[in-house]
Amino acid sequence: MNKQTMDTQDDGFDAGGDWSASADALVHRLETFNDKVTAMQQERIDDPDTVGDKIIRMALPAIAGLVAGKIFETIWNAGVARHGGVNKETEEDSRRQGLMMSLLFAAVSSAFGAVISQLSDRGSQHLVSRLQHRREAKQR
Repeated sequence: MNKQTMDTQDDGFDAGGDWSASADALVHRLETFNDKVTAMQQERIDDPDTVGDKIIRMALPAIAGLVAGKIFETIWNAGVARHGGVNKETEEDSRRQGLMMSLLFAAVSSAFGAVISQLSDRGSQHLVSRLQHRREAKQR
């Protein structure tokens, strides 16, 4: 290979010095990219959710779960404090009871959290659907 052939191959065009094949390939890639961007833009335009709808769908279940978890923890701690001081047992029995109560709290708390999460998720979906229907009715 001579120096000129090596230089032209490194520049990305064929050995004959014709840029049309490279230009056609570049134009094709740009058209493909443009088609993808246009499809994404159309998908965004066709999406009925506003930013507020998306925030409601994300925040409402999270806040409801947090509040419900804290309320459950408060009720649990009040119940355990009321019933915890009645029995005066040995240290070993106290540890076993503490472990069992911790396991019970974890199981009941997670079940309660799952129920609240599902209910609040459905509620937020329903709220957003209702808001979307109202928006559609106003636009008509």
